[in-house]
Amino acid sequence: MALRIEDIRKPQRVRGKTKRKGRGIGSGRGKTSGRGHKGAKSRSGGGTYIPGFEGGQMPLIRRIPKRGFTNKFKRQWCIVNIGTLQKAGSIEDGTVVDKDFLLAGRILRKKSFPLKVLGKGKLDKAITVKANLFSASARAAIEAAGGKAETV
Repeated sequence: MALRIEDIRKPQRVRGKTKRKGRGIGSGRGKTSGRGHKGAKSRSGGGTYIPGFEGGQMPLIRRIPKRGFTNKFKRQWCIVNIGTLQKAGSIEDGTVVDKDFLLAGRILRKKSFPLKVLGKGKLDKAITVKANLFSASARAAIEAAGGKAETV
């Protein structure tokens, strides 16, 4: 019978015996038990630092100047102008333009944000646009071209 790869098993005790620490000076791992002398990592419960801890030095986040304000409740949008829709070659009269269509045509890059259509540019194709929000000028331009602006 030939030896095959599926017959090979892991040998017994691959990892070897665990090293017993703190069992006298003759064991080689007594006294400080491999932790060295002093410092946070030598203490029980030590060794886990908070992110940004620099060993007692003033952390970078506290050294650099702070400016401005970041609104954590800010809503981000995927923005498309009607001029961009006009230039897109795959959009014909009667086309339904929604977020998936724009992602497939690589006009939009991010799919996680809601879609907002703005009125910069001109549109002369009668298309149906489905978006989360329209500016007043975009809605007027789409309807003037004979299309529909549907809020999703």
